Amino acid sequence: MSSDLIDTFLDALWLERGASDNTLAAYRRDLQQWQRHLAEHQCRLLDADGVNYRELIDKRRTQGYSDRSSARLTSSLRRFYRWAMVTERLERDPLADIVAPRARAGLPATLSEADVDRLLRAPDAATALGLRDRAMLEVLYSCGLRVSELVGLRVDSVNLRQGVVRVLGKGDAERLVPLGEEAIEWLERYLREGRGELMRDITRAPLFPGRDDCFMRRQTFWHRIRHHAARAAIDAPLSPHTLRHAFATHLLNHGAHLRVVQELLGHRDLSTTQIYTRVAQARLEAIHAQHHPRG
Repeated sequence: MSSDLIDTFLDALWLERGASDNTLAAYRRDLQQWQRHLAEHQCRLLDADGVNYRELIDKRRTQGYSDRSSARLTSSLRRFYRWAMVTERLERDPLADIVAPRARAGLPATLSEADVDRLLRAPDAATALGLRDRAMLEVLYSCGLRVSELVGLRVDSVNLRQGVVRVLGKGDAERLVPLGEEAIEWLERYLREGRGELMRDITRAPLFPGRDDCFMRRQTFWHRIRHHAARAAIDAPLSPHTLRHAFATHLLNHGAHLRVVQELLGHRDLSTTQIYTRVAQARLEAIHAQHHPRG
């Protein structure tokens, strides 16, 4: 019964907000952990209360979960119980009075401009595979795309004459993002010299194919990035968003307006973009401390 309830909630979330597969999977993990915790106390999802919640948070702390992780779990639970009330499965939110862990907003990992340059130059452009990887890295950094947006690009997503790429983002929101000159040049070369060699059927849709002429998996692309980072001797930590973070941070460092960066990243809320101003400020402070005689 409880599992069916979770499935019904996730279906509603997909229909209402167009939530991505990754978002739905995160909600499912959170709710299933909550469900298992409640089952240990012979309690069902709709019978839970604040005591159950505090017990779970305490247990997670002893298991090494961060407050940031527990805050995300809390957000999942709150959305679930709001849905349960709207659909008249509950009359009162059982977590209405809880005090959730406060997640400290960490600064996103990023790369220096020199590191990005070395990473972009790492693929062997003498091979079709290297041309594909170089074009992907150039587009990713030039446009600040999410990895899922990059690997989902179709051939007809790109207009090289106008220098733009049409991106399908979260919630199926579409945006046009300008391509830089370097990205256009490498895309042209890849389409001319590399893509046909990688595909049995070049009429297939993927701009950057993986195996069997299909769209590349995100995990495959990040395996390629780690490979090229090792070749470029980059020791900085890499995450699925590293080049996206670098794109935003470097734009702000060079004077771009925050609203422009928000539009390019496809953020709905400006507050999501504002964290990059903290990254830029942190870098300025580090440079001051390193080079100023009284730093």
